[in-house]
Amino acid sequence: MIDWRARLGFLIPPGTPTVEREMFQAAPEGVSVHFNRMTAKGEVGTLQNLQQRAASQLANLDQTVDMLASVQPNVMVLAHTATSYTLGMKGDRELCERMEARTGIPFISALGSAAAAFERLGIRRVAIGTPYDLALTLRSKEVLEQYGIEVVNAQCLPDVKCIFDEPPRRVYGLIREVNRSNADAVFVSGVGLPTLSVLGAAEADLGKPVLSSAGSMLWNALATAGIATPISGCGRLLADPGYRPPSAYRAVRSAV
Repeated sequence: MIDWRARLGFLIPPGTPTVEREMFQAAPEGVSVHFNRMTAKGEVGTLQNLQQRAASQLANLDQTVDMLASVQPNVMVLAHTATSYTLGMKGDRELCERMEARTGIPFISALGSAAAAFERLGIRRVAIGTPYDLALTLRSKEVLEQYGIEVVNAQCLPDVKCIFDEPPRRVYGLIREVNRSNADAVFVSGVGLPTLSVLGAAEADLGKPVLSSAGSMLWNALATAGIATPISGCGRLLADPGYRPPSAYRAVRSAV
């Protein structure tokens, strides 16, 4: 993990092993990934008290961000989609702007990254699969619609005991289950689910874009850091450099 090209910083919930594992595996050569866990109490990985944990993470976010900023990453990512659903579109954008002003480091969220990815791919109608309960799944639909995205179907993964223990097989099954013929794409919400390894195969089988919170935030983080290296096997968003915005091809602040 040598950082001669860029450093990516991720703010992650306590207890999750998924984000670190997937980002380590997918980061291009010369790009290092760094993590700081947000503050929340209670049992992790479960659906119980998820919104309370998100509120705790937000209440302590300034200190968490300051600690990650000490690594001097090129970009910092709020790697928890459920926290952004709590805030809504306006609140999520305001949080990103405030944290960027606080540190001087570009700050993005997983949810904002997904919205940017939809726009980049020309996606207007999506089917959503989540590992949440029904209430938070409906909230995810509501917030995505704030971004101008029509949600044609939204379903929960059944019988989730711990999000972090879910295997890729179940994620792939969820993608197939939620897909609808009138959906431009399928979106898997929740960075706690292992999604990167199934996106490419799911796209090939469904014949349409399949995106996830994790894939979207990695795509946006790399673009923000000026990295345009294709990443194979994770869907067209990461595999096709043509989907990188112009910022991926111009000089940005170097990691120190």
